Amino acid sequence: MAKKNVAFIVNPISGTQDKEDIVRLIPRFLDKDKFDYQIARTDYSGHATTLTKEWVDNGLDAVIAIGGDGTVNEIARALVHTSTALGIIPCGSGNGLARHLHIPMEPVGAIKVVNRFEIERLDYGKINETPFFCTCGMGFDAFVSAKFAHSEKRGMLTYLENTLREGLKYRPDTYEIEIEGETAKYKAFLIACANASQYGNNAYIAPHASMSDGLLDVTIMEPFTVLEAPQIAFQLFNRTLLQNSRIKTFRGKHIHIHRKHPGVVHFDGDPMDAGTEIDVQVIHKGLNMIINTQHEQPIGKVFFELYDELVSLSVTLRNRNLRRIEQFNKEMMKRLKL
Repeated sequence: MAKKNVAFIVNPISGTQDKEDIVRLIPRFLDKDKFDYQIARTDYSGHATTLTKEWVDNGLDAVIAIGGDGTVNEIARALVHTSTALGIIPCGSGNGLARHLHIPMEPVGAIKVVNRFEIERLDYGKINETPFFCTCGMGFDAFVSAKFAHSEKRGMLTYLENTLREGLKYRPDTYEIEIEGETAKYKAFLIACANASQYGNNAYIAPHASMSDGLLDVTIMEPFTVLEAPQIAFQLFNRTLLQNSRIKTFRGKHIHIHRKHPGVVHFDGDPMDAGTEIDVQVIHKGLNMIINTQHEQPIGKVFFELYDELVSLSVTLRNRNLRRIEQFNKEMMKRLKL
């Protein structure tokens, strides 16, 4: 059997992990009887897309992203509607798409998934013609994405810091949402259109989303009080968010959203400016991906890391003690800045 030709694209600045450690693992653990390979590093935003287009033209079998969801997006947008497959060795801040596909967070495990080279053709989405592969949205999550994009530090702690700092100041907007010909108006804290189930870090914004059903899962989070925030956070990480009365969900192939004011939206966690009219659609089975069929059901690591804090907040919630909530936020912010 002829060897497959694959390329690894390394984003040196994504996440917090040293990518050169991963690069050194490739010659040790990649099956060289199956693959010829090359490695390239990105020098600027959009470089991964340029490199991938060149390799697709040369008939490469797969391009493997070594980075986070932003790197994955840059590569994947050049692979849609081609025979070249996308693989992921996750090392970003959230790794939402990799987690949805059960790709191991440990690099050697991810390389072993590449070795098995099991391919499935999956869906992707577009928001105002910009491709996304995990989630897109507007409202608070897009607002935080814009803040995170300008942070000097990366990683989950920085994201949480931005979320805690901005959460209580954010003012929800009103949206008109048309799905499959039916229109309704909502005041919303955020609207997420999900091709995959989570933002990243096992935060499940659309727990039942599938990348092969030809539909997007739309999650509308209505405004909530500071006392309700701990419960929503708890449910976000333990995959029970849809049980919350503040959550409304729909599925559809094409979603049109009108809002009163232009502003930021996000695609796979990257912010971009958009107007008052936002069009979101799913493209059915448009991307070949290397998937992991040999996996166990993942346990929400981040959920357990936050469990003790959320239990403490649940007590506060029952007592309706606003002072305790404020003190928790101050203590959490202090810890995140250490």
